[in-house]
Amino acid sequence: MNSPTDRPPEEPGPVGHDFFTGFSRARRLVKPGEFKRVFQQAGRVSHRNITLLARPNGLGYPRLGLAISRKHAKRAVDRNLIKRQVRESFRHHQNVLGGLDVIALSRPGIAELDRHELRAFLDQSWRGLAKRCKDS
Repeated sequence: MNSPTDRPPEEPGPVGHDFFTGFSRARRLVKPGEFKRVFQQAGRVSHRNITLLARPNGLGYPRLGLAISRKHAKRAVDRNLIKRQVRESFRHHQNVLGGLDVIALSRPGIAELDRHELRAFLDQSWRGLAKRCKDS
């Protein structure tokens, strides 16, 4: 059991290490119905360039959906940077969010937003979003 290939495989699904620290498929909103459910009745936290929508999901862990429009960030490199920032901030604040489905929506001018400003907004918004959804 000394070489890396001799290690036992990690357990799949919710028990595995990646589930709690990463951004596995179980932590994403992927189906149109999942997005639609959040859009129908959501708590909202807004910035001039990005909006976060959330709704309790009953799963006990948070999931994230991204809607970063080409209309708001023309270059793929800009959209990808925004998505990386949102995912990383979400990953670090999963324990605060509990059982919420969250969607990050881009708004005009998001591509011009400084990445530090975006990250600062996200980092302070997770707690407020969780509280707002818990109260409703």
